Amino acid sequence: MPSLSPCTWQMLCLEKMRINGYRLSLILSITLSLLFKFSIAAAPPPFSCDQSNPSTNSLPFCNTKLPIAARVKDLLSRLTLDEKVQQLVNAAAAVPRLNISAYEWWSEALHGVSQHGKGVNFQGQIKSATMFPQIILTAASFDPNLWYRIAQAIGEESRAVFNAGQGKGMTYWAPNINIFRDPRWGRGQETPGEDPTVAGKYAVAYVRGIQGDSFEGGKLDKDSHLQASACCKHFTAHDLDNWNGITRYKFDAKVSKQDLAETYQPPFKACVEDGDASGIMCAYNRVNGVPTCADYNLLTETARKQWGFNGYIASDCDAVEIIYDQQGYAKEPEDAVADVLKAGMDVNCGSYLAKYTKSAVAKKKVSQVDIDRALANLFSIRMRLGLFNGDITKLQYGNLNSSHVCSQNHLDLALEAARSGIVLLKNDDNLLPFSKAKTKSVAVIGPNGNNSDTFLGNYEGPPCKNITIPQALEKYYGISTKYHQGCNSIECTSALTNETLNIAKEADYVVLVMGLSQTLEREKHDRVDLGLPGNQENIITSVAKVAKRPVVLLLLCGGPVDVSFAKKNPKIGSILWAGYPGEAGGVAIAQTLFGDHNPGGKLPVTWYPKDFIKVPMTNMRMRPDPSTGYPGRTYRFYNGPKVYEFGYGLSYSNYSYKFVSVRPKLKDAFVKKSGSSHSISVSELSCKSLAVSAKVRVTNHGKMAGKHPVLFFVRSKKVGSRNPTKRLVGFKSVGLRAGESEKIEFVVNPCEHLSYADEDGLMVIEKGDLYFVVGDKERPFNVLF
Repeated sequence: MPSLSPCTWQMLCLEKMRINGYRLSLILSITLSLLFKFSIAAAPPPFSCDQSNPSTNSLPFCNTKLPIAARVKDLLSRLTLDEKVQQLVNAAAAVPRLNISAYEWWSEALHGVSQHGKGVNFQGQIKSATMFPQIILTAASFDPNLWYRIAQAIGEESRAVFNAGQGKGMTYWAPNINIFRDPRWGRGQETPGEDPTVAGKYAVAYVRGIQGDSFEGGKLDKDSHLQASACCKHFTAHDLDNWNGITRYKFDAKVSKQDLAETYQPPFKACVEDGDASGIMCAYNRVNGVPTCADYNLLTETARKQWGFNGYIASDCDAVEIIYDQQGYAKEPEDAVADVLKAGMDVNCGSYLAKYTKSAVAKKKVSQVDIDRALANLFSIRMRLGLFNGDITKLQYGNLNSSHVCSQNHLDLALEAARSGIVLLKNDDNLLPFSKAKTKSVAVIGPNGNNSDTFLGNYEGPPCKNITIPQALEKYYGISTKYHQGCNSIECTSALTNETLNIAKEADYVVLVMGLSQTLEREKHDRVDLGLPGNQENIITSVAKVAKRPVVLLLLCGGPVDVSFAKKNPKIGSILWAGYPGEAGGVAIAQTLFGDHNPGGKLPVTWYPKDFIKVPMTNMRMRPDPSTGYPGRTYRFYNGPKVYEFGYGLSYSNYSYKFVSVRPKLKDAFVKKSGSSHSISVSELSCKSLAVSAKVRVTNHGKMAGKHPVLFFVRSKKVGSRNPTKRLVGFKSVGLRAGESEKIEFVVNPCEHLSYADEDGLMVIEKGDLYFVVGDKERPFNVLF
């Protein structure tokens, strides 16, 4: 079907106005509108090196038989300075004379192909995408294979959208692997939680999945064709958006070498070294006075030279501009341009480099060598995506189309992911699951109870399907379900009504759906307290008091909330945390309530009490400080009271653990060359020869099959402020039928898993008594040298 230009469209509309009869006019208008929309949706995906174009098809940079480095070198030699400058921003301009298409670097795919960013539209044949759970809930499954499969699905859908002509780029700015250091952070929901090991393993699984690598890695090399490009963000020590008037744009994170090495950097190191990510995003904030996008030591010395990063580095949006405008780090715009290009940044999300790079060259602050270095990284990625190989639909991944978006396989995976992450926090007297045979009515009460939009979290796209909790209960279980909002909004500023109480009195069971939403925690908005908002707590306790049986409290939120009152209240029999569970959340919750799913998720963050807000959010220190009363942060160092611990989660089944064997003994593996010391540097050890195998038997003693994450920790016998109190060594998710056992092996590398950073950021192992810990079982061992 031929495309209709805007001019032709206008002429046809004018002609339509001359036709007598309203009905014919309306029919023609609708028909032409549909034709016009179809012509837009049917536009081919953008690509360069069209083989049918005789003026460019013989150019070396279009020759797919040459190495990418040689092709890029040839391409750069043909560009003018003006053309080069226009490639340094997210909306990279076309170069028609060389048959180079325009390209948009900014697309988002945090937990599904997103409507945010500028690279994707849902106005054509594809109008939605599979929305998986927000990352904090996905992390609660502690299942890297699940994480990988989700990323695979996102990669397929992203490529299908592009092939359908509804994308302008294939670089997706995800995952967010910053440490969820402070429970108030509005974007903590986007992350895998507070543990560096979990964040690192999540990064690797996501990157491999979306880019088209195998689960084990190694399938792709530096020139391999990418399904899509992942970008690990925000590099580094970025976990404050807007707290007490302090914004991410001006915040200077004071971070010790010790905390950088041990907490903030490991997820990015894993993302690069193990995941082989093709992108990194530097953050808005400064670290120890230096803007991250202008930090040569961070971007070049660390990421590229130490870790071997082979990809592009993008700024967060307008992060270059704020280096001059808000932070005052640069004296003039051209200095900001010079700072970031010389540091190793490649592309500016924004327009600053397009405006000031040429004048920076004129002022001799930037050379063409600096520009070419950046462009080499950018064009290399575009070539790896196949965008300089001719018609994209005839290449690898060219078969992915609209049938691969919202497919049944992906919808089933979204449901599996939502189910796998749900955490059972309390279940007195086995209130859950409800009996299918005996339950006749359920009351769903709360501002989150009938709103499927809340399930999606942020950086969402239009979901394939929508189903609320009441709809799921009625559709799948035929339960008479009454819903009442309970209060006027998630902020819950209205008073409790008799109508709410009467509905609660009449139902067999009551499910209170409370928590937070994107109005209370999001990008640019950190929380100022840790309790439930407004009158939610009062409504929960009042409804629980009049209900026939103890009630279920279901929490939808990304960050933790202090629900100590509910934990202690016998009238609140069960508490479930479901994060933001994605488009399948309503079904997953209904299945959990009625026992078609046995919950097995574990908390990926510590849940702190309300008075934790006394700790300044700006304090980046991880270890406690006894001299000031500072309690430290995350389960590895925090020494204060907790509402729920990292890794906590119940099940409808009981599981037991037993150490089967630990070999070899560590004391036989450590031999120091000379002298005596309390600790030994990792650099002095032959790490590969020191692996320890720990085998654990896990048994399901319940009456239901269950998927169960097994978390393997090491803890020190000494408790103090110097070393981590406890740290996660590894984790595996295992499916067990009722009464079934399985033996699981954890391989411990002492250099990686038993070391900690000293004050200089160097990794050392300390001698002394340690314990391997799984559940309630411990296995002692000594580190001797």
